Amino acid sequence: MAAAIAHRGPDGRGFHLAGPVGLGHARLSIIDLATGDQPIFNEDRSVVVVCNGEIFNYRELTADLRARGHRFRTQSDCEVLVHLYEERGEDLVGSLNGQFAFALWDRRRARLLLARDRVGIRPLVYTESGGRFAFASEVRALFALPEVQRAIDPAALADVATCWSPLPPRTAFTDIHALGPGEWLSVDAGGSRRRTYWDWDFAPAATASMVVESRQVDDLRERLVASVGLQLRADVPVGAYLSGGLDSAIVASIVRHRFEVPLRTFSLTFEDPEFDESAHQARMHAALGGEHTAIRCTRADIRAHFPRAVRHAEVPIVRTAPVPLMLLAAHVRDCGYKVVLTGEGADEVFAGYDLFKEAKVRRFMAAQPGSVQRPRLLERLYGYIENAPTRGPLAAAFFRQGLEHADAPDFAHATRWTTTQRVQRFFSRELRDRLGGYDPRRTIAASLPEAIDRWPALGRYQYLEAHTLLSGYLLCSQGDRMAMAHSVEGRMPFLDHTLIEFANGLAPQRKLFGLREKHLLKKAAAPFLPADVVARVKQPYRAPDSASFFESGLAAPWVRDVLSPASLADAGLFDQSMVERLVAKCAGGRAIGFADNMAFVTVLSTMLLHRQLVRGEHFDGA
Repeated sequence: MAAAIAHRGPDGRGFHLAGPVGLGHARLSIIDLATGDQPIFNEDRSVVVVCNGEIFNYRELTADLRARGHRFRTQSDCEVLVHLYEERGEDLVGSLNGQFAFALWDRRRARLLLARDRVGIRPLVYTESGGRFAFASEVRALFALPEVQRAIDPAALADVATCWSPLPPRTAFTDIHALGPGEWLSVDAGGSRRRTYWDWDFAPAATASMVVESRQVDDLRERLVASVGLQLRADVPVGAYLSGGLDSAIVASIVRHRFEVPLRTFSLTFEDPEFDESAHQARMHAALGGEHTAIRCTRADIRAHFPRAVRHAEVPIVRTAPVPLMLLAAHVRDCGYKVVLTGEGADEVFAGYDLFKEAKVRRFMAAQPGSVQRPRLLERLYGYIENAPTRGPLAAAFFRQGLEHADAPDFAHATRWTTTQRVQRFFSRELRDRLGGYDPRRTIAASLPEAIDRWPALGRYQYLEAHTLLSGYLLCSQGDRMAMAHSVEGRMPFLDHTLIEFANGLAPQRKLFGLREKHLLKKAAAPFLPADVVARVKQPYRAPDSASFFESGLAAPWVRDVLSPASLADAGLFDQSMVERLVAKCAGGRAIGFADNMAFVTVLSTMLLHRQLVRGEHFDGA
């Protein structure tokens, strides 16, 4: 099991085997390089822990625990877990500021405690079969156990073909479960208990904070500085990504202007002008200084490395965007870095996506459904996309759908989910029968908190975004799994839970002011950044999708192999004739829409997952 995840921790291995429990750890050494090996014990060895990730506030916690009489044997951040558990039991998670997944064994109570950080930055999966409960950071470690069956979960595939990732506790595989963000699970002879210890919460519209804006700007700026400062804690150099956008620029600028550490930045560029932000990256590097390198990603690179990315993601992916990030992580590691700060999470916390603007315009349209002028506001959105869906004669009709549900929690996401669900047209009849009418939207609706109806509309949309796209796709498929493929730890200062709680208490207009995204954040960042960087409209990170797999009208040989009739029949997941027509359409060089683009990438990645992790074939493409 430990060997299966050696890429996550190549710096050492440690084991604890005693009585009914076995704990293993593959170490990526970042804090306390000399004595921080795991597993780590308390004073009398009655409590033992293995942890993936970081406890950023460990210095403060260590000082408090020493004052209470606890004796520490290491300088590791993870040692606080065993001592905190002695003091607070399962409630220890409430004291932690970090990104982590840990397993703690209490020998006296014969109890195992699993916990995951609040927003789901670090993964934790588990299964129970053959009389054994097993857990790991990745599914491949569970597949090292002979009793664990390998099969793709049909409902998970329906989840992906709706909201881009399986809905917890589901993973891509039958009978393998994921611990959700902000959850802990305890297991003992009496069974298991699962509990949510933290969740996103928003101030009701009537009580949202409308403190003088200048005071909130100052407060936010200092909170950002504090978060970056905590996440710079390491005994190895810490780098930073520079995407060309606002969020990574803020993080890098805070490092540059507020902390006396070298600034080392890394960027990703594309040969396709539609996706390339190299000019904006150069602008920020010129303003910041410090050492900087960039790698250029081509369609051929995406084609060659896509199978490996899927193998590490361990889930079907609907876009190729994770692949370039995996290649960037390889470059970071080649440069001698294990840790990078990223701007991930700012769009969810401070309402940066066009999705939120789109919902605001559509609510405006709902007030006068017959208006001809109101839909024209949609033309101000998605400007970074060639042939954007908000333009053209059919756009107004599409976005008028569902206006009668403007107060529904999923109103903002309905258009995205409708588009993505078109992927399900390619499901085989057998798969449809196995699904039995399962609809992920009903699962999402059933999981919403009771308080959601009291939140502002923007808060409802942010909640859903955090619990679908952010935790399942951006932080997992595109985040942790791609970075850890090359033993790199990504850190996200915008996802500090105290920063999230501050932002969730703001009035909606402090985040989305008219159609100006991240209003308060931009004001807080203004002293650090050039004015044109602050004023620039959000351009989400994207990469070339289906076009990457074709050259001169032909699919790459490995693509033809994976999507061959024999391969499709073996998996039984997709309709062969439908897939054949889709491949021909993509090969024809014609402009295809979002739905077909996502369908191609989803089918291809699912088939790769079947070949690599279900059938166990070594398949790297070419």
